[in-house]
Amino acid sequence: MVNLRAGVVGTGVMGLNHLRVLKNLNGVEYAGAADTKAEDLNQNSTSGILGSLEELLALELDYCVVATPTASHLEIAKYLMSHGVAVLVEKPIADSLSNAQEMVDISRETGMFAGVGHIERFNSAARFAKDAMREGRVGEIIQIATRRQGPFPGRITDVGVIKDLATHDIDLTRWISESEYEDVSAVVASKSGRKYEDLVASTGILTNGVVVNHLVNWLSPLKEREVIVTGTSGTIRIDTLSSEVTIFENGSISVTRSELAHFKGVTQGNIFKPAFDKPEPLKVEHENFRDGLLGLSNDVVTLESGMKTLEVAEKMIESAKVGR
Repeated sequence: MVNLRAGVVGTGVMGLNHLRVLKNLNGVEYAGAADTKAEDLNQNSTSGILGSLEELLALELDYCVVATPTASHLEIAKYLMSHGVAVLVEKPIADSLSNAQEMVDISRETGMFAGVGHIERFNSAARFAKDAMREGRVGEIIQIATRRQGPFPGRITDVGVIKDLATHDIDLTRWISESEYEDVSAVVASKSGRKYEDLVASTGILTNGVVVNHLVNWLSPLKEREVIVTGTSGTIRIDTLSSEVTIFENGSISVTRSELAHFKGVTQGNIFKPAFDKPEPLKVEHENFRDGLLGLSNDVVTLESGMKTLEVAEKMIESAKVGR
């Protein structure tokens, strides 16, 4: 396999995680990282981290991860693609739809391969569950409900919980259902003293009729990453935090004992906790991006798909503002 030279822009938590994976990825040679924040330059000069995109480009990269604050995604991705470097942009794709559209346009104009880092698609639990649903394990999907809650991450400064966290669940819902949002509504709260929302409760319906709801916040000491898919013949619970799947089958056994035979909507059937391989999602994401660059089969989240997810997030924000 041809070795691709890869780099990273941004040395926060996500940037360092990308750096770690790239250093141990088959078919990829880690070239270097840059952090363009002025206050970090003195530290970077002694830590091996470059202080400018120009220095990073001199390393002759094939592709680069953009793991910087959301508001800077367009500027950095535009610079890299304009200089012949493919980009993997951390989610969300951009801070606004207009900036996302410009990124899409630049990718098309330059012909550069690009993707968005919606990592939950590469979680082994989500991938196993989607395969199970395609096999008909839960029948026709009726509802998708997600819960994504936990404490506030200090690294997020330029967007609220909808664009930072809810975009995970929007993307997962679109991917699992293979459908788009038709309508969405949301209510939000801001309790942590920031100008952005830190809690959202949202409901919606997809074009295929699936009902969805999302509960997302930065206000809970309880960390949850859960997706529950309800179908006509069963339910699948996906825990992306532990990468576990639980399958609940509708029952087919008649219960006649009076104290147990009360109405349950559907009867309760067998419960399964299947075993499957659990590779690191970030590694799987990079393997797919590498394969995409090499013209091989891949599941890279396209810029266009990332833009659709951002559009739903912006509609949630708009719904909360106008109350409809």
